[in-house]
Amino acid sequence: MKPDIHPEYHKINAVCACGHEFELGSVNSEMKVEICSACHPFFTGKQKLIDTAGRIEKFKKKYAKFNKKDEK
Repeated sequence: MKPDIHPEYHKINAVCACGHEFELGSVNSEMKVEICSACHPFFTGKQKLIDTAGRIEKFKKKYAKFNKKDEK
C-alpha cells in the first residue's frame, strides 16, 4: 500500500434519531442515522403484516373461466 493516500479510520459512535447509540468504524468523524435496529419495525416486532389470502381467492375467482375453457 502506498503511504499517505488512505483516509484515517476512526472508531465512532453513530447516533440514531431515536437516541440509540452504537459504536462502529468509519472514515467519517461522526454519523447520524434516521433508523436503526432498536427502532425499525422489522426488528422490534411491530411490523404490520399484509393479508394476502384475499388476493389469491380474488385472482382464482377472476381467472376461473379461463381454466374451464382449457378443460373441455
